[in-house]
Amino acid sequence: MNESLLARYHNTRQASVDYCSPLAIEDYGLQAADFASPPKWHLAHTSWFFETFLLKPLLPGYQQQHPIYETLFNSYYNGIGQPYPRAQRGLLSRPTVAEVLTYRKQIDSAMQALLTAPDAEHVDAVIERTQLGIEHECQHQELFFTDLKYSLASNPIYPAYREATRHGERPVGALRWQEFGAGNVDVGHAGNAFCFDNELPRHTVYLHAFALADRLITNAEYEAFIEDGGYRRPELWMADGWSTVQEQQWGAPLYWLDGDSGAREYTLHGLIERIPDAPVCHVSGYEADAFARWSGARLPTEQEWEFAASQAEGPTGGVDSGHLHPKAACKSDGTLQQLYDSCWQWTQSAYTPYPGYKACEGAIGEYNGKFMSNQLVLRGGSCVSKAEHLRSSYRNFFYPPDRWQFSGIRLARDTG
Repeated sequence: MNESLLARYHNTRQASVDYCSPLAIEDYGLQAADFASPPKWHLAHTSWFFETFLLKPLLPGYQQQHPIYETLFNSYYNGIGQPYPRAQRGLLSRPTVAEVLTYRKQIDSAMQALLTAPDAEHVDAVIERTQLGIEHECQHQELFFTDLKYSLASNPIYPAYREATRHGERPVGALRWQEFGAGNVDVGHAGNAFCFDNELPRHTVYLHAFALADRLITNAEYEAFIEDGGYRRPELWMADGWSTVQEQQWGAPLYWLDGDSGAREYTLHGLIERIPDAPVCHVSGYEADAFARWSGARLPTEQEWEFAASQAEGPTGGVDSGHLHPKAACKSDGTLQQLYDSCWQWTQSAYTPYPGYKACEGAIGEYNGKFMSNQLVLRGGSCVSKAEHLRSSYRNFFYPPDRWQFSGIRLARDTG
């Protein structure tokens, strides 16, 4: 078996445990909302994935030691069985953290045996599913940070996950635009490297002439939208967005705290003074769209974003670079910045299958395909994304009201 795959498996598994090292034992069960899973559940579910889709079907003689885990740590695979209710994951005080870590070691030991000497007839399946399992765990490592931030923010003492590494503030220039001509372009993943099935097949689309903003919208620019009555002007909002604003009483992005102590923002480094030139973060698709309308612009389509990003310099950043909060852009020079290292960028594109898309057979086919409804695509990456996922073809997707992810705004406009 490929030694590099085995090494990447173990490195990825260890990273999940390492990310938990700053936690107190009480933090492992935090779940402040039904969409934010506890850290302990992430550790268990990613192990369940390898057990369910590799060890049980592909390792001869493998025996489950904890059959109830098949229910407790199943996320949404109805083909496997009835999952434990998502909203109640925080109630699972048992198994304990120690028992979950033991479970992880048991899975790793069995995976070592499988990857070292797979049956000849299953070699391709073992490689493909292990790659998927690794990428799946990387996704959950990003979710670990977004979910933990939401849960810690519910605590009025606003605890820090980790102290910040101080960086000097840097002013950004006025927003500039990079223009792209009309024509046919190819989008979707190219090459032989791993990708998720929703990035395929590669296909041709026609783009009208457009321009893309060279950086993300800043806190100061979004504050101007608020001061101009942005949350009080229904003409700026989609109907569902306006209803959500009224129901949720939104008046600012998630984690903004303004009061006698000034303009502040909750981060994984604790409560900080809000940085005017840093990207606005934790806004919903509805808020992004309303801001774009207010600005006299629009959100890009996912195809526009991908084509523009594919013409720019390669991806940089990732959570292991040490930054857990978006940084301000470099001085504006008209080239595209902050594509991958700050905030996911909302697009106006519905999350739908590409022409010719086919989900895998069996329960593993539930990974992406069944979510291609009622969601919007986000592109790029964020300060808590894994470097392995930073590519122009990656398709993230969330519901328009969602704002606990590190999501920001990049504008587009027509030029033709």
